[in-house]
Amino acid sequence: MSTEVLSHGSTTTILDPSEHLRPEPVYAGKLVNQFRDYSVDPADPIKERVRKTYYDMHTHQTVEFVRSRMADWLRFNKLKMTVKDALIKLNDLVDESDPDSDLPNIVHAFQTAERIRADHPDQDWFHLTGLIHDLGKVMAFYNEPQWAVVGDTFPVGCAWGDNIVYRDSSFDDNPDGKDSRYNTKYGMYQPKCGLDNLMMSWGHDEFLYRVLKHNKTKLPDEALTMIRYHSFYPWHASGDYSYFCTEKDMENLKWVLEFNKYDLYTKSDSVPDIEKLWPYYEGLIEKYLPGLIEW
Repeated sequence: MSTEVLSHGSTTTILDPSEHLRPEPVYAGKLVNQFRDYSVDPADPIKERVRKTYYDMHTHQTVEFVRSRMADWLRFNKLKMTVKDALIKLNDLVDESDPDSDLPNIVHAFQTAERIRADHPDQDWFHLTGLIHDLGKVMAFYNEPQWAVVGDTFPVGCAWGDNIVYRDSSFDDNPDGKDSRYNTKYGMYQPKCGLDNLMMSWGHDEFLYRVLKHNKTKLPDEALTMIRYHSFYPWHASGDYSYFCTEKDMENLKWVLEFNKYDLYTKSDSVPDIEKLWPYYEGLIEKYLPGLIEW
């Protein structure tokens, strides 16, 4: 191991670099490597719940399945509901794919939004993005299994990326893996076609993005990009599927990464005072996404 030499007059000190390395960052009382622990332990009910959710997702998320869900949900005729009412519904949802939190999803929404607000006080659109980013999970209350609502996303119709969660053990029963139209590197796509032209596994990211576009939100494009790709971890955390990316996608990556640190590293047992915070966020809802929303 190399060493650093510091001289003080006639005294020379040899330093081991490991003695003055910067400590690993701590978020919400946890080290970075303590988040997103997808190790398998059948004796741990949360780990087993997470593993089972991803196994079902990776078995059933096919091109045919995604097309069927888009045909059903993108008519936006399921219900009409305000953003606040949708958030309140998340008080009854615990994400079965999440190894980092067993709290209702509305708590995570406010944890994310408040941390963004603290770091970016002048970007109110960003605060609201943090608050609503998981609202697509309302699908779980309308007959969608959680494996078609929550969890990391990935493109269907092409070879699965190396860094998908449980990649080596969960895709064996997915029929697209045996379909020559879909099981090659590019599958049904072209190189550099752009992420917007990929068909993503069906879930809350894509659904909420489409809901916001349909309802003509005033949120900026940066917010829509964060929402659409915040669960696309194989891409934004590991670089998978970069061969589909355009220059615009790589520019957008910085926004997704900026959002991700608030989405992931704010998960803790500390619960914000939600009732006290409602008036501020109700004002943002009225500004960017008011009234009844078609879902």
